Amino acid sequence: MNKPFITQAMIDVYDEYTHLTLDRRGFMEKLTKLAGSGAAAAAIAPLLAANAAQAAQVPADDPRLKAENVAWPGAEGVEMKGYLVRPAETSGKLGAVIVIHENRGLNEHIRDVARRLALENFLVLAPDFLSPLGGTPADEDKAREMFSQLDPKKTAAQGVATVEFLKNQQDSNGKVGAVGFCWGGGTVNDITVAAPDLAAAVAYYGRQPKAEDVAKIKAALLLHYAGMDDRINAGIDAYRMALEAAGKEFNIYVYEGAQHAFNNDTSEARYNKQAADLAWERTVAFLKEKLA
Repeated sequence: MNKPFITQAMIDVYDEYTHLTLDRRGFMEKLTKLAGSGAAAAAIAPLLAANAAQAAQVPADDPRLKAENVAWPGAEGVEMKGYLVRPAETSGKLGAVIVIHENRGLNEHIRDVARRLALENFLVLAPDFLSPLGGTPADEDKAREMFSQLDPKKTAAQGVATVEFLKNQQDSNGKVGAVGFCWGGGTVNDITVAAPDLAAAVAYYGRQPKAEDVAKIKAALLLHYAGMDDRINAGIDAYRMALEAAGKEFNIYVYEGAQHAFNNDTSEARYNKQAADLAWERTVAFLKEKLA
């Protein structure tokens, strides 16, 4: 059976559903109109969404790694929880990296991304930024709804506490970077403003900080954007101008033809292997340089 044809309009409607104001019912109604029938919409929806059943690139029990669930003191008395992973065999201290999830919370895909990065010889922590609300639930729609309850400034404060925790880990060399995707990309940008100890930051298609806050940034920045992501890309020029005016160290890459969330290989319709591979190569090289 041939796969359904997915248009840009369908992808845009999914983005409206996952990031803006459209609810599940409204999403399916709009998708049905675009697809031509309810049956076609039902076939297309799973291709637009992330598929938790997709196989991990790095198995959870990979013998090359040591992984554990950890907790640490967050801001305002919050107990933060997350997934800490490191190479099983190391010589010397490691650069440390925080991996920040999308607006689905700390799920298996992000744990897999953390393992991929640990195999590049980093100490990696994937926090659950829904910890103040009890943690990421199994229901993805419920998890997405919880993000509206988070205060960005308080979330950034949890990020600052996480930088401090990771910096002082026994295996850490004291240099901490952060990588975030989608909601996590915006959160990385917020943490760069709030955390003077952050050495390097990589934001994948993330919401930009306010121009007046850019002067506070100390970290070197690597900013990845998808060419087809009009909603997020609307803020690129103002961010670039503010970074240039403040004399900050940054690189911006726009991956033409790629969709928002192009790095997420569990989302068949939006994953772009060429863009994802190139962005990952640049990310790893950047972190190795800045966290050495």
